[in-house]
Amino acid sequence: MPAAAPRGGIIRSVSDESGAELEARGRASHAAGDYQGALARYEEAYAALRRDGELMAAARAARTVGWFRGWVFGDWAVSRGWSARARSLLERAGGDGRALGWLLLDQAASGNDLESQRRLYLDAVAAARRCGDRDLECEATASLGMMLVFSGYVPEGMAHLDDALAAICGGEVDELPVLEGCLCGMLHACERTHDVVRAEQWLRAADELVQRRNLVAVAGYCRAHYGGILVAAGRWPDAEAELAAALDLLPLGYAVRATALCRLADLRVRQGRFEEAAELLVGLDHHEDAVRPLAALHLARGEPGLALELLDRVLASRSFEDHVEAPLVALVVDAQLARGALDEARRASARLTDLARDQSAQYLKALAAVARGRVCVATGEGDARACWHQAMSMFATAKMPVDVARTRLDLARVLVAGRPAVAAAEATAALEAFEWLGATRDADDAAALLRSLGASGRPGPRREAELTKREDEVLALLGHGLTNVEIGERLYISAKTVEHHASRIYAKLGVRSRAEAAARAVRGAPRSGQR
Repeated sequence: MPAAAPRGGIIRSVSDESGAELEARGRASHAAGDYQGALARYEEAYAALRRDGELMAAARAARTVGWFRGWVFGDWAVSRGWSARARSLLERAGGDGRALGWLLLDQAASGNDLESQRRLYLDAVAAARRCGDRDLECEATASLGMMLVFSGYVPEGMAHLDDALAAICGGEVDELPVLEGCLCGMLHACERTHDVVRAEQWLRAADELVQRRNLVAVAGYCRAHYGGILVAAGRWPDAEAELAAALDLLPLGYAVRATALCRLADLRVRQGRFEEAAELLVGLDHHEDAVRPLAALHLARGEPGLALELLDRVLASRSFEDHVEAPLVALVVDAQLARGALDEARRASARLTDLARDQSAQYLKALAAVARGRVCVATGEGDARACWHQAMSMFATAKMPVDVARTRLDLARVLVAGRPAVAAAEATAALEAFEWLGATRDADDAAALLRSLGASGRPGPRREAELTKREDEVLALLGHGLTNVEIGERLYISAKTVEHHASRIYAKLGVRSRAEAAARAVRGAPRSGQR
Protein backbone atom coordinates (compact mmCIF):
# COMPACT_ATOMS: atom_id res chain seq x y z
CA MET A 1 0.00 0.00 0.00
CA PRO A 2 1.15 3.63 -0.42
CA ALA A 3 3.31 5.09 2.32
CA ALA A 4 2.11 8.03 4.39
CA ALA A 5 2.49 11.36 2.65
CA PRO A 6 5.46 13.44 3.74
CA ARG A 7 4.42 16.73 5.35
CA GLY A 8 3.50 19.25 2.71
CA GLY A 9 3.88 16.79 -0.17
CA ILE A 10 1.85 14.29 -2.11
CA ILE A 11 1.82 10.54 -1.52
CA ARG A 12 4.93 8.76 -2.79
CA SER A 13 5.15 5.07 -3.57
CA VAL A 14 7.22 2.90 -1.27
CA SER A 15 8.56 1.32 -4.47
CA ASP A 16 11.18 2.77 -6.81
CA GLU A 17 9.23 1.33 -9.74
CA SER A 18 7.68 3.63 -12.29
CA GLY A 19 3.96 4.18 -12.47
CA ALA A 20 3.78 2.07 -15.64
CA GLU A 21 5.61 -0.80 -13.95
CA LEU A 22 3.32 -0.64 -10.94
CA GLU A 23 0.27 -0.64 -13.22
CA ALA A 24 1.62 -3.72 -14.98
CA ARG A 25 2.03 -5.46 -11.62
CA GLY A 26 -1.50 -4.45 -10.71
CA ARG A 27 -2.83 -5.99 -13.93
CA ALA A 28 -0.95 -9.22 -13.24
CA SER A 29 -2.38 -9.47 -9.70
CA HIS A 30 -5.83 -8.63 -11.04
CA ALA A 31 -5.66 -11.33 -13.74
CA ALA A 32 -4.64 -13.87 -11.09
CA GLY A 33 -7.58 -12.97 -8.86
CA ASP A 34 -5.49 -11.25 -6.17
CA TYR A 35 -7.79 -8.25 -5.68
CA GLN A 36 -6.11 -6.93 -2.55
CA GLY A 37 -2.71 -7.03 -4.22
CA ALA A 38 -4.05 -5.48 -7.40
CA LEU A 39 -5.68 -2.63 -5.49
CA ALA A 40 -2.45 -1.90 -3.62
CA ARG A 41 -0.41 -1.80 -6.83
CA TYR A 42 -2.91 0.42 -8.63
CA GLU A 43 -2.95 2.87 -5.71
CA GLU A 44 0.84 2.97 -5.79
CA ALA A 45 0.74 3.45 -9.55
CA TYR A 46 -1.65 6.37 -9.16
CA ALA A 47 0.70 8.07 -6.69
CA ALA A 48 3.72 7.58 -8.98
CA LEU A 49 1.91 8.73 -12.11
CA ARG A 50 0.40 11.73 -10.35
CA ARG A 51 3.81 12.71 -8.99
CA ASP A 52 5.33 12.56 -12.47
CA GLY A 53 2.55 14.67 -13.99
CA GLU A 54 1.18 11.91 -16.25
CA LEU A 55 -2.41 13.11 -15.97
CA MET A 56 -4.16 10.71 -18.35
CA ALA A 57 -2.36 7.66 -16.94
CA ALA A 58 -3.03 8.83 -13.37
CA ALA A 59 -6.71 9.30 -14.25
CA ARG A 60 -6.78 5.75 -15.60
CA ALA A 61 -5.23 4.39 -12.39
CA ALA A 62 -7.66 6.41 -10.26
CA ARG A 63 -10.58 5.10 -12.31
CA THR A 64 -9.36 1.54 -11.77
CA VAL A 65 -8.96 2.05 -8.02
CA GLY A 66 -12.52 3.40 -7.90
CA TRP A 67 -13.74 0.38 -9.83
CA PHE A 68 -12.13 -2.00 -7.31
CA ARG A 69 -13.35 -0.03 -4.31
CA GLY A 70 -16.94 -0.08 -5.51
CA TRP A 71 -17.55 -3.26 -7.51
CA VAL A 72 -15.26 -5.60 -5.60
CA PHE A 73 -15.24 -4.27 -2.04
CA GLY A 74 -18.54 -2.39 -1.94
CA ASP A 75 -17.00 0.81 -0.56
CA TRP A 76 -19.11 3.08 -2.73
CA ALA A 77 -18.32 6.33 -0.95
CA VAL A 78 -14.61 5.65 -1.44
CA SER A 79 -15.28 4.61 -5.04
CA ARG A 80 -17.05 7.89 -5.76
CA GLY A 81 -14.11 9.78 -4.29
CA TRP A 82 -11.67 8.08 -6.63
CA SER A 83 -14.00 8.66 -9.58
CA ALA A 84 -14.06 12.36 -8.71
CA ARG A 85 -10.25 12.35 -8.59
CA ALA A 86 -10.12 10.75 -12.05
CA ARG A 87 -12.61 13.32 -13.35
CA SER A 88 -10.53 16.19 -11.95
CA LEU A 89 -7.41 14.91 -13.67
CA LEU A 90 -9.25 14.47 -16.97
CA GLU A 91 -10.51 18.06 -16.76
CA ARG A 92 -6.94 19.25 -16.21
CA ALA A 93 -5.76 17.22 -19.22
CA GLY A 94 -8.04 19.54 -21.21
CA GLY A 95 -6.94 19.44 -24.83
CA ASP A 96 -6.48 15.68 -24.96
CA GLY A 97 -9.30 14.19 -27.06
CA ARG A 98 -9.23 11.03 -24.97
CA ALA A 99 -9.84 13.08 -21.84
CA LEU A 100 -12.99 14.55 -23.39
CA GLY A 101 -14.27 11.09 -24.26
CA TRP A 102 -13.75 9.69 -20.77
CA LEU A 103 -15.40 12.79 -19.28
CA LEU A 104 -18.42 12.25 -21.51
CA LEU A 105 -18.56 8.63 -20.34
CA ASP A 106 -18.41 9.75 -16.72
CA GLN A 107 -21.25 12.25 -17.28
CA ALA A 108 -23.37 9.56 -18.95
CA ALA A 109 -22.82 7.06 -16.15
CA SER A 110 -23.76 9.58 -13.45
CA GLY A 111 -26.91 10.85 -15.22
CA ASN A 112 -30.52 9.95 -14.48
CA ASP A 113 -32.32 10.74 -17.75
CA LEU A 114 -32.38 7.95 -20.32
CA GLU A 115 -32.31 10.08 -23.46
CA SER A 116 -29.61 12.47 -22.29
CA GLN A 117 -27.52 9.53 -21.11
CA ARG A 118 -27.98 7.81 -24.46
CA ARG A 119 -26.68 10.94 -26.26
CA LEU A 120 -23.70 11.24 -23.93
CA TYR A 121 -22.74 7.59 -24.41
CA LEU A 122 -22.96 7.99 -28.19
CA ASP A 123 -20.87 11.19 -27.97
CA ALA A 124 -18.28 9.26 -25.95
CA VAL A 125 -18.20 6.55 -28.63
CA ALA A 126 -17.71 9.20 -31.32
CA ALA A 127 -14.91 10.86 -29.34
CA ALA A 128 -13.24 7.47 -28.82
CA ARG A 129 -13.31 6.78 -32.55
CA ARG A 130 -11.82 10.17 -33.37
CA CYS A 131 -8.84 9.66 -31.09
CA GLY A 132 -8.52 5.88 -31.61
CA ASP A 133 -9.14 4.93 -27.96
CA ARG A 134 -10.51 1.39 -28.33
CA ASP A 135 -10.88 0.87 -24.56
CA LEU A 136 -13.08 3.96 -24.29
CA GLU A 137 -15.14 2.96 -27.33
CA CYS A 138 -15.78 -0.52 -25.93
CA GLU A 139 -16.58 0.74 -22.44
CA ALA A 140 -19.01 3.37 -23.72
CA THR A 141 -20.69 0.93 -26.11
CA ALA A 142 -21.14 -1.73 -23.43
CA SER A 143 -22.30 0.81 -20.85
CA LEU A 144 -24.93 2.10 -23.27
CA GLY A 145 -26.04 -1.47 -23.89
CA MET A 146 -26.35 -2.28 -20.19
CA MET A 147 -28.28 0.91 -19.50
CA LEU A 148 -30.76 0.10 -22.26
CA VAL A 149 -31.21 -3.54 -21.21
CA PHE A 150 -31.73 -2.62 -17.57
CA SER A 151 -34.18 0.09 -18.64
CA GLY A 152 -36.29 -2.44 -20.55
CA TYR A 153 -34.97 -1.79 -24.09
CA VAL A 154 -33.60 -5.30 -24.37
CA PRO A 155 -33.05 -5.93 -28.12
CA GLU A 156 -31.41 -2.53 -28.65
CA GLY A 157 -29.25 -2.87 -25.56
CA MET A 158 -28.16 -6.39 -26.43
CA ALA A 159 -27.08 -5.19 -29.90
CA HIS A 160 -24.66 -2.73 -28.28
CA LEU A 161 -23.37 -5.41 -25.90
CA ASP A 162 -22.82 -7.77 -28.84
CA ASP A 163 -20.79 -5.00 -30.52
CA ALA A 164 -18.63 -4.52 -27.41
CA LEU A 165 -18.05 -8.24 -26.94
CA ALA A 166 -16.99 -8.58 -30.58
CA ALA A 167 -14.34 -5.89 -29.95
CA ILE A 168 -13.12 -7.74 -26.87
CA CYS A 169 -12.92 -11.11 -28.64
CA GLY A 170 -11.15 -9.38 -31.51
CA GLY A 171 -8.34 -8.36 -29.14
CA GLU A 172 -9.07 -4.62 -29.36
CA VAL A 173 -9.27 -3.97 -25.59
CA ASP A 174 -6.22 -3.54 -23.34
CA GLU A 175 -7.54 -2.38 -19.95
CA LEU A 176 -8.49 -5.40 -17.82
CA PRO A 177 -11.25 -3.57 -15.89
CA VAL A 178 -12.82 -2.63 -19.22
CA LEU A 179 -12.58 -6.21 -20.49
CA GLU A 180 -14.03 -7.67 -17.28
CA GLY A 181 -16.65 -4.97 -16.94
CA CYS A 182 -17.97 -5.57 -20.46
CA LEU A 183 -17.93 -9.36 -20.14
CA CYS A 184 -19.62 -9.20 -16.73
CA GLY A 185 -22.11 -6.69 -18.08
CA MET A 186 -23.08 -9.11 -20.84
CA LEU A 187 -23.45 -11.99 -18.36
CA HIS A 188 -25.47 -9.84 -15.97
CA ALA A 189 -27.73 -8.70 -18.80
CA CYS A 190 -28.20 -12.27 -20.04
CA GLU A 191 -28.95 -13.54 -16.55
CA ARG A 192 -31.42 -10.73 -15.89
CA THR A 193 -33.23 -11.30 -19.19
CA HIS A 194 -32.93 -15.12 -19.01
CA ASP A 195 -31.00 -15.25 -22.29
CA VAL A 196 -29.09 -18.49 -21.80
CA VAL A 197 -28.40 -18.98 -25.50
CA ARG A 198 -26.64 -15.61 -25.98
CA ALA A 199 -24.56 -16.05 -22.82
CA GLU A 200 -23.31 -19.48 -23.85
CA GLN A 201 -22.42 -18.30 -27.36
CA TRP A 202 -20.37 -15.34 -26.13
CA LEU A 203 -18.63 -17.38 -23.44
CA ARG A 204 -17.52 -19.89 -26.05
CA ALA A 205 -16.28 -17.03 -28.20
CA ALA A 206 -14.45 -15.39 -25.28
CA ASP A 207 -12.85 -18.59 -23.96
CA GLU A 208 -9.81 -18.38 -26.24
CA LEU A 209 -9.23 -14.77 -25.18
CA VAL A 210 -9.42 -15.69 -21.48
CA GLN A 211 -6.89 -18.48 -22.02
CA ARG A 212 -4.58 -16.30 -24.13
CA ARG A 213 -4.44 -13.52 -21.56
CA ASN A 214 -4.18 -15.95 -18.64
CA LEU A 215 -7.17 -14.47 -16.86
CA VAL A 216 -7.40 -16.81 -13.90
CA ALA A 217 -10.05 -14.74 -12.19
CA VAL A 218 -12.39 -13.29 -14.81
CA ALA A 219 -13.84 -11.87 -11.75
CA GLY A 220 -15.75 -13.55 -9.00
CA TYR A 221 -18.88 -11.55 -9.73
CA CYS A 222 -18.64 -12.53 -13.43
CA ARG A 223 -18.59 -16.16 -12.34
CA ALA A 224 -21.53 -15.48 -10.02
CA HIS A 225 -23.66 -14.18 -12.90
CA TYR A 226 -22.62 -17.08 -15.10
CA GLY A 227 -23.44 -19.45 -12.24
CA GLY A 228 -26.93 -17.92 -12.14
CA ILE A 229 -27.31 -18.57 -15.87
CA LEU A 230 -26.21 -22.19 -15.43
CA VAL A 231 -28.70 -22.66 -12.58
CA ALA A 232 -31.52 -21.51 -14.85
CA ALA A 233 -30.20 -23.69 -17.69
CA GLY A 234 -30.29 -26.82 -15.51
CA ARG A 235 -26.53 -27.32 -15.72
CA TRP A 236 -26.28 -27.69 -11.99
CA PRO A 237 -22.89 -29.38 -11.57
CA ASP A 238 -21.38 -26.64 -13.76
CA ALA A 239 -23.25 -24.02 -11.72
CA GLU A 240 -21.79 -25.52 -8.53
CA ALA A 241 -18.29 -25.21 -9.96
CA GLU A 242 -18.73 -21.59 -11.08
CA LEU A 243 -20.32 -20.45 -7.82
CA ALA A 244 -17.70 -22.26 -5.75
CA ALA A 245 -14.98 -20.55 -7.80
CA ALA A 246 -16.70 -17.20 -7.29
CA LEU A 247 -16.80 -17.70 -3.52
CA ASP A 248 -13.14 -18.71 -3.51
CA LEU A 249 -12.30 -15.48 -5.36
CA LEU A 250 -14.54 -13.38 -3.09
CA PRO A 251 -13.54 -14.04 0.53
CA LEU A 252 -15.47 -12.82 3.54
CA GLY A 253 -15.62 -9.03 3.61
CA TYR A 254 -16.08 -8.64 -0.16
CA ALA A 255 -19.43 -6.96 -0.71
CA VAL A 256 -20.10 -8.72 -4.00
CA ARG A 257 -19.81 -12.10 -2.27
CA ALA A 258 -23.54 -11.82 -1.57
CA THR A 259 -24.17 -12.03 -5.32
CA ALA A 260 -22.74 -15.56 -5.42
CA LEU A 261 -24.39 -16.61 -2.13
CA CYS A 262 -27.85 -15.65 -3.42
CA ARG A 263 -27.38 -17.68 -6.59
CA LEU A 264 -26.08 -20.68 -4.68
CA ALA A 265 -29.12 -20.42 -2.39
CA ASP A 266 -31.37 -20.36 -5.45
CA LEU A 267 -29.69 -23.55 -6.66
CA ARG A 268 -30.15 -25.19 -3.25
CA VAL A 269 -33.87 -24.38 -3.26
CA ARG A 270 -34.26 -25.91 -6.72
CA GLN A 271 -32.37 -28.99 -5.54
CA GLY A 272 -34.65 -29.34 -2.52
CA ARG A 273 -31.81 -28.69 -0.07
CA PHE A 274 -33.81 -26.18 1.96
CA GLU A 275 -31.75 -26.07 5.14
CA GLU A 276 -28.61 -25.23 3.21
CA ALA A 277 -30.47 -22.55 1.26
CA ALA A 278 -31.73 -20.98 4.47
CA GLU A 279 -28.20 -20.91 5.92
CA LEU A 280 -26.80 -19.26 2.81
CA LEU A 281 -29.46 -16.52 2.98
CA VAL A 282 -28.86 -15.59 6.62
CA GLY A 283 -28.25 -11.84 6.79
CA LEU A 284 -29.24 -11.28 3.15
CA ASP A 285 -32.96 -10.61 3.72
CA HIS A 286 -32.78 -7.15 2.14
CA HIS A 287 -30.46 -8.00 -0.75
CA GLU A 288 -32.21 -7.58 -4.10
CA ASP A 289 -30.90 -10.91 -5.41
CA ALA A 290 -32.20 -12.78 -2.34
CA VAL A 291 -35.89 -12.01 -2.98
CA ARG A 292 -36.57 -14.82 -5.42
CA PRO A 293 -34.79 -17.64 -3.54
CA LEU A 294 -36.28 -16.49 -0.21
CA ALA A 295 -39.81 -16.43 -1.61
CA ALA A 296 -39.30 -19.79 -3.36
CA LEU A 297 -37.97 -21.22 -0.10
CA HIS A 298 -41.08 -20.09 1.79
CA LEU A 299 -43.29 -21.68 -0.86
CA ALA A 300 -41.36 -24.94 -0.78
CA ARG A 301 -41.75 -25.05 3.00
CA GLY A 302 -45.52 -24.55 2.78
CA GLU A 303 -45.40 -20.91 3.90
CA PRO A 304 -47.27 -19.04 1.14
CA GLY A 305 -48.25 -16.21 3.50
CA LEU A 306 -44.60 -15.43 4.25
CA ALA A 307 -43.74 -15.62 0.56
CA LEU A 308 -46.52 -13.14 -0.28
CA GLU A 309 -45.52 -10.76 2.50
CA LEU A 310 -41.98 -10.63 1.11
CA LEU A 311 -43.06 -10.32 -2.52
CA ASP A 312 -45.72 -7.68 -1.82
CA ARG A 313 -43.24 -5.58 0.17
CA VAL A 314 -40.58 -5.72 -2.53
CA LEU A 315 -42.92 -5.15 -5.47
CA ALA A 316 -44.57 -2.21 -3.73
CA SER A 317 -41.33 -0.56 -2.64
CA ARG A 318 -39.77 -0.01 -6.05
CA SER A 319 -40.38 -0.27 -9.77
CA PHE A 320 -38.72 -3.07 -11.72
CA GLU A 321 -38.11 -3.64 -15.39
CA ASP A 322 -40.68 -6.06 -16.80
CA HIS A 323 -38.18 -8.88 -17.20
CA VAL A 324 -37.19 -8.57 -13.50
CA GLU A 325 -40.72 -8.18 -12.15
CA ALA A 326 -42.18 -11.10 -14.12
CA PRO A 327 -40.42 -13.98 -12.26
CA LEU A 328 -41.49 -12.42 -8.94
CA VAL A 329 -45.10 -12.15 -10.11
CA ALA A 330 -44.94 -15.83 -11.16
CA LEU A 331 -44.16 -16.64 -7.53
CA VAL A 332 -47.12 -14.48 -6.44
CA VAL A 333 -49.38 -16.64 -8.62
CA ASP A 334 -48.08 -19.82 -6.98
CA ALA A 335 -48.41 -18.35 -3.50
CA GLN A 336 -52.00 -17.21 -4.07
CA LEU A 337 -52.94 -20.62 -5.47
CA ALA A 338 -51.36 -22.28 -2.42
CA ARG A 339 -53.59 -20.09 -0.23
CA GLY A 340 -56.66 -20.92 -2.30
CA ALA A 341 -57.06 -17.24 -3.23
CA LEU A 342 -58.24 -17.87 -6.80
CA ASP A 343 -59.29 -14.32 -7.70
CA GLU A 344 -55.94 -12.94 -6.55
CA ALA A 345 -54.12 -15.69 -8.45
CA ARG A 346 -56.11 -14.90 -11.60
CA ARG A 347 -55.24 -11.20 -11.34
CA ALA A 348 -51.55 -11.95 -10.77
CA SER A 349 -51.56 -14.31 -13.77
CA ALA A 350 -53.10 -11.59 -15.95
CA ARG A 351 -50.41 -9.18 -14.76
CA LEU A 352 -47.71 -11.71 -15.64
CA THR A 353 -49.17 -12.16 -19.13
CA ASP A 354 -49.12 -8.38 -19.62
CA LEU A 355 -45.49 -8.17 -18.49
CA ALA A 356 -44.39 -10.96 -20.84
CA ARG A 357 -46.37 -9.85 -23.88
CA ASP A 358 -43.87 -7.31 -25.23
CA GLN A 359 -40.72 -9.12 -24.11
CA SER A 360 -38.47 -10.97 -26.52
CA ALA A 361 -37.48 -13.56 -23.91
CA GLN A 362 -39.20 -16.90 -24.49
CA TYR A 363 -38.66 -17.71 -20.83
CA LEU A 364 -41.02 -14.97 -19.63
CA LYS A 365 -43.72 -15.97 -22.10
CA ALA A 366 -43.35 -19.56 -20.89
CA LEU A 367 -43.67 -18.46 -17.24
CA ALA A 368 -46.91 -16.68 -18.11
CA ALA A 369 -48.23 -19.76 -19.92
CA VAL A 370 -47.43 -21.98 -16.91
CA ALA A 371 -49.23 -19.57 -14.60
CA ARG A 372 -52.30 -19.51 -16.84
CA GLY A 373 -52.32 -23.31 -16.90
CA ARG A 374 -52.19 -23.55 -13.12
CA VAL A 375 -55.01 -21.04 -12.76
CA CYS A 376 -57.06 -23.04 -15.29
CA VAL A 377 -56.64 -26.18 -13.17
CA ALA A 378 -57.48 -24.40 -9.92
CA THR A 379 -60.59 -22.67 -11.29
CA GLY A 380 -61.74 -25.40 -13.66
CA GLU A 381 -61.86 -22.87 -16.47
CA GLY A 382 -59.82 -22.77 -19.68
CA ASP A 383 -57.43 -25.21 -21.36
CA ALA A 384 -54.49 -25.98 -19.09
CA ARG A 385 -53.07 -28.54 -21.53
CA ALA A 386 -52.77 -25.96 -24.30
CA CYS A 387 -51.02 -23.55 -21.91
CA TRP A 388 -48.50 -26.16 -20.85
CA HIS A 389 -47.80 -27.40 -24.36
CA GLN A 390 -47.01 -23.81 -25.28
CA ALA A 391 -44.82 -23.38 -22.19
CA MET A 392 -42.82 -26.57 -22.88
CA SER A 393 -42.02 -25.42 -26.40
CA MET A 394 -40.85 -22.00 -25.22
CA PHE A 395 -38.80 -23.37 -22.30
CA ALA A 396 -37.08 -25.73 -24.73
CA THR A 397 -36.27 -22.83 -27.07
CA ALA A 398 -34.84 -20.92 -24.09
CA LYS A 399 -32.68 -23.98 -23.19
CA MET A 400 -34.20 -24.48 -19.75
CA PRO A 401 -34.62 -28.26 -19.38
CA VAL A 402 -35.63 -28.25 -15.71
CA ASP A 403 -38.57 -25.99 -16.50
CA VAL A 404 -39.52 -28.20 -19.45
CA ALA A 405 -39.56 -31.23 -17.13
CA ARG A 406 -41.56 -29.45 -14.44
CA THR A 407 -44.16 -28.40 -16.98
CA ARG A 408 -44.34 -32.02 -18.21
CA LEU A 409 -45.09 -33.07 -14.64
CA ASP A 410 -47.83 -30.42 -14.34
CA LEU A 411 -49.30 -31.78 -17.57
CA ALA A 412 -49.09 -35.37 -16.33
CA ARG A 413 -51.07 -34.51 -13.20
CA VAL A 414 -54.05 -33.16 -15.16
CA LEU A 415 -54.01 -36.15 -17.51
CA VAL A 416 -54.21 -38.75 -14.75
CA ALA A 417 -58.02 -38.95 -14.62
CA GLY A 418 -58.81 -39.10 -18.33
CA ARG A 419 -55.62 -40.31 -20.04
CA PRO A 420 -53.52 -42.28 -17.54
CA ALA A 421 -51.25 -43.87 -20.16
CA VAL A 422 -50.28 -40.45 -21.53
CA ALA A 423 -49.87 -39.16 -17.97
CA ALA A 424 -47.44 -42.00 -17.23
CA ALA A 425 -45.45 -41.26 -20.39
CA GLU A 426 -45.16 -37.55 -19.51
CA ALA A 427 -44.23 -38.31 -15.89
CA THR A 428 -41.62 -40.83 -17.03
CA ALA A 429 -40.03 -38.29 -19.38
CA ALA A 430 -40.02 -35.73 -16.57
CA LEU A 431 -38.47 -38.21 -14.13
CA GLU A 432 -35.68 -39.12 -16.53
CA ALA A 433 -34.88 -35.43 -17.05
CA PHE A 434 -34.90 -34.70 -13.31
CA GLU A 435 -32.57 -37.60 -12.56
CA TRP A 436 -30.21 -36.60 -15.35
CA LEU A 437 -30.13 -33.00 -14.08
CA GLY A 438 -29.82 -33.91 -10.39
CA ALA A 439 -33.20 -32.36 -9.44
CA THR A 440 -33.82 -34.90 -6.69
CA ARG A 441 -36.85 -33.28 -5.08
CA ASP A 442 -38.63 -32.99 -8.43
CA ALA A 443 -37.60 -36.56 -9.25
CA ASP A 444 -39.25 -37.75 -6.03
CA ASP A 445 -42.48 -35.96 -7.01
CA ALA A 446 -42.45 -37.55 -10.47
CA ALA A 447 -41.72 -41.00 -9.03
CA ALA A 448 -44.60 -40.63 -6.57
CA LEU A 449 -47.01 -39.79 -9.39
CA LEU A 450 -45.82 -42.81 -11.38
CA ARG A 451 -46.35 -45.09 -8.38
CA SER A 452 -49.88 -43.74 -8.00
CA LEU A 453 -50.47 -44.81 -11.61
CA GLY A 454 -49.15 -48.30 -10.89
CA ALA A 455 -45.93 -47.70 -12.80
CA SER A 456 -42.40 -48.07 -11.54
CA GLY A 457 -41.20 -44.96 -9.74
CA ARG A 458 -37.70 -45.49 -11.13
CA PRO A 459 -38.10 -46.64 -14.75
CA GLY A 460 -34.41 -46.93 -15.52
CA PRO A 461 -30.95 -46.60 -14.05
CA ARG A 462 -30.06 -43.17 -12.79
CA ARG A 463 -27.63 -41.41 -15.10
CA GLU A 464 -25.04 -39.49 -13.15
CA ALA A 465 -22.42 -36.95 -14.03
CA GLU A 466 -18.95 -38.36 -13.56
CA LEU A 467 -16.77 -37.10 -10.75
CA THR A 468 -13.42 -35.42 -11.22
CA LYS A 469 -10.29 -37.00 -9.78
CA ARG A 470 -10.32 -34.61 -6.82
CA GLU A 471 -14.02 -35.29 -6.21
CA ASP A 472 -13.23 -39.03 -6.26
CA GLU A 473 -10.69 -38.45 -3.49
CA VAL A 474 -13.06 -36.34 -1.40
CA LEU A 475 -15.91 -38.84 -1.81
CA ALA A 476 -13.70 -41.75 -0.74
CA LEU A 477 -12.75 -39.89 2.45
CA LEU A 478 -16.39 -38.98 3.06
CA GLY A 479 -17.09 -42.71 2.91
CA HIS A 480 -14.58 -43.20 5.73
CA GLY A 481 -16.48 -40.71 7.87
CA LEU A 482 -13.84 -37.96 7.92
CA THR A 483 -14.78 -34.35 8.65
CA ASN A 484 -14.07 -31.51 6.24
CA VAL A 485 -11.09 -30.44 8.32
CA GLU A 486 -9.67 -33.98 8.34
CA ILE A 487 -10.21 -34.36 4.59
CA GLY A 488 -8.51 -31.01 4.02
CA GLU A 489 -5.49 -32.12 6.05
CA ARG A 490 -5.23 -35.35 4.05
CA LEU A 491 -5.49 -33.60 0.66
CA TYR A 492 -3.64 -30.37 1.62
CA ILE A 493 -6.63 -28.16 0.83
CA SER A 494 -8.78 -25.93 3.03
CA ALA A 495 -11.93 -27.15 4.78
CA LYS A 496 -13.83 -24.53 2.78
CA THR A 497 -12.59 -26.02 -0.48
CA VAL A 498 -13.61 -29.48 0.77
CA GLU A 499 -17.09 -28.07 1.38
CA HIS A 500 -17.26 -26.80 -2.22
CA HIS A 501 -16.16 -30.22 -3.54
CA ALA A 502 -18.76 -31.94 -1.35
CA SER A 503 -21.52 -29.68 -2.69
CA ARG A 504 -20.59 -30.56 -6.26
CA ILE A 505 -20.52 -34.26 -5.38
CA TYR A 506 -24.04 -34.03 -3.91
CA ALA A 507 -25.31 -32.40 -7.10
CA LYS A 508 -23.65 -34.92 -9.42
CA LEU A 509 -24.81 -37.96 -7.44
CA GLY A 510 -28.29 -36.58 -6.81
CA VAL A 511 -28.01 -36.93 -3.02
CA ARG A 512 -29.02 -34.47 -0.33
CA SER A 513 -26.73 -35.11 2.60
CA ARG A 514 -23.27 -36.15 3.71
CA ALA A 515 -24.64 -39.48 4.93
CA GLU A 516 -26.16 -40.27 1.52
CA ALA A 517 -22.89 -39.34 -0.21
CA ALA A 518 -20.95 -41.60 2.19
CA ALA A 519 -23.33 -44.45 1.40
CA ARG A 520 -22.81 -43.91 -2.34
CA ALA A 521 -19.05 -43.97 -1.76
CA VAL A 522 -19.39 -47.44 -0.28
CA ARG A 523 -21.56 -48.65 -3.21
CA GLY A 524 -19.42 -46.92 -5.81
CA ALA A 525 -20.01 -43.79 -7.92
CA PRO A 526 -19.15 -42.74 -11.50
CA ARG A 527 -15.44 -41.99 -11.50
CA SER A 528 -13.47 -39.61 -13.65
CA GLY A 529 -12.98 -41.08 -17.10
CA GLN A 530 -15.54 -43.83 -16.47
CA ARG A 531 -19.26 -44.22 -17.07
